Amino acid sequence: MTTTAPPDTHAGLRDAAAEYAARVDVDVDLGAVTWEVSTRAKRRSGACLFDRKTESVTIRLTWAAYREYGWTEFRDVIRHELVHAWEFQQFGESGHGRRFREKAREVDAPRHCRTFTDARLRLVCTNGDCEWTARRHRASKAVTEPGDRRCGACRSRYAVEHVDSGERWQTSDGYEAARERIEEW
Repeated sequence: MTTTAPPDTHAGLRDAAAEYAARVDVDVDLGAVTWEVSTRAKRRSGACLFDRKTESVTIRLTWAAYREYGWTEFRDVIRHELVHAWEFQQFGESGHGRRFREKAREVDAPRHCRTFTDARLRLVCTNGDCEWTARRHRASKAVTEPGDRRCGACRSRYAVEHVDSGERWQTSDGYEAARERIEEW
């Protein structure tokens, strides 16, 4: 199959990704790679999962990221995930370190893929001299239980901010109260 038009279905994206991967010059056993499409992911444009028992790799592509980027830019995501697949197949582990950077450079893959959605929440350092912030898409423990947690730069306390409403909290009780007040979470 030769893809002429950008894929417009999940199956089409899986097929186009597999076809494109076969043309990328990276030593990956594509026969051991399964392709999936996620409609749930909110932050990641792709993920590469490794099953140590079977040594199989699953590359999960995010439909919303594909729709935001378009096919041309989304190929960067495919190359990025192929580098992870290569690391898993060659070394049994993968990250974004030196080895990843070198192989990514060889195949013109980004070290990190750009975010395709705006975060609903931000962690903001309470130290006025610190500019640290972190984006969050989901109500993780860092969001729901911020009381004992610290800024990633200066170790001061941080506040959680709901981006759309501007509501802020620093405790579990503050989170619960904000959830009640915020109409569109």
